[in-house]
Amino acid sequence: MRVQVLTIFPELFAPFLHTSLVGRAIEKGILEVGVHDLRAWTEDRHRSVDDEPYGGGGGMVMTAPPWLRAVRGLSGAGSAEEKGQKRPWRVLMSPQGARLDDAKVRELAGREDLILLCGRYEGIDERVRELVVDEEVSIGDYVLSGGELPALVLIEALSRQIPGVVQLADSVEQDSFRNGLLDHPHYTRPPVVEGLAVPEVLMGGNHAAIRRWRDLEALRATWTKRPDLLERPAVRARLTKEQARALAELERVERD
Repeated sequence: MRVQVLTIFPELFAPFLHTSLVGRAIEKGILEVGVHDLRAWTEDRHRSVDDEPYGGGGGMVMTAPPWLRAVRGLSGAGSAEEKGQKRPWRVLMSPQGARLDDAKVRELAGREDLILLCGRYEGIDERVRELVVDEEVSIGDYVLSGGELPALVLIEALSRQIPGVVQLADSVEQDSFRNGLLDHPHYTRPPVVEGLAVPEVLMGGNHAAIRRWRDLEALRATWTKRPDLLERPAVRARLTKEQARALAELERVERD
């Protein structure tokens, strides 16, 4: 998978791209991340990327020309289509975009070739979105100073979808949200911490019982922390019979 990032602060990415799973994936060659300084596509001696907004108001707006040149340059400027290749999918990191969730991560991972646009200041000239952006993606309903941290979040999430990045594939399949529920609780040594013991079922070696316990505890965690997820018909449709019975009991107790 290839991800290219456009930003005016490329130095923010260097530590992240050399650590942990993402760093190892890049070393193995199964993930390619290119970070590009937007100012390389400016044409004035000051390397300007922003200007005052039309209509007045506070703050500065990032100008369209450097973005258009950069995105088109990284996209191949028509050469990809001429060679019968798919051009990269262009994503603007924006609080106005679609909420990033597990389904969106998997969808974007399927694109295999992405360009991430990281704006700053009051935002990017709207014509950039209209001319060279395929979609906008948000990591939450709040505003940051730029798109760099959201881009890092997306890269981390994407990396987990690439075979070989996470050594145990089951670990990814059991992540929170993969089946619509939160993940089950996890325990490790020592067996007792300040009077709190590991559930006995996890110590017994009965894998069928452990699987049932994890299924029910995932349901319980979702009911307690994110009950809104259980309102989705698609999530309820994926519940096991035991989970469905447990959910019905939880709902009965709440009604009573």
